[in-house]
Amino acid sequence: MLASAIDRVNGLARRLPTGVVWAAAFIPFVWLVWAAATNRLGADPVKAIELQLGLWGLQLLIASLCITPLRKTGLNLLRFRRALGVMAFFYIAMHFLAWVVLDMGLRWEEILRNLYKRPYIILGMVGLLAMIPLAVTSTNAAIRRLGAARWRSLHRLAYVAAVAGALHFVILVKGWPLEPLLYAGAVAAVLLLRLRLPQRLRA
Repeated sequence: MLASAIDRVNGLARRLPTGVVWAAAFIPFVWLVWAAATNRLGADPVKAIELQLGLWGLQLLIASLCITPLRKTGLNLLRFRRALGVMAFFYIAMHFLAWVVLDMGLRWEEILRNLYKRPYIILGMVGLLAMIPLAVTSTNAAIRRLGAARWRSLHRLAYVAAVAGALHFVILVKGWPLEPLLYAGAVAAVLLLRLRLPQRLRA
């Protein structure tokens, strides 16, 4: 029964245009812009924008990392990984810009002071910086230029981004609530599963 369900999902995935995944991943951003424009984000809309953008970025990054372990079960969603990864970068970059522009108002001296005082911000920036080369080399042309082996090695930076993002969230939210710990646990579980896969399946 499970094998039959996996076959049906694989069949649907083969027929589903990748553009649907790109569009679906962009919908939350459209909703957030609408909610901000219509004052539906509560008493502190800037913090709400930052939080939502960061969460969606982390969720998409985790989803993209799940694609490889799922292949071991027979579920092949590999053609959607690029969309998930690039959109994860988009949301994380928007999260950073929301902090720099909306929250800090481009006050660079204060931004630098915050980097010194709040280590979770440095972790967030490490995650963002790790994702930049992944986004830049997400095209077929980049894969051809780098070669498959070098491309796979470079894209292990996704592990760095996921760990940095999860720790950023855990340290940011004071009091150790359950939600950031669940995200950290999800990242740890996915990375453990990926590292236990045979080398040929880790791409």
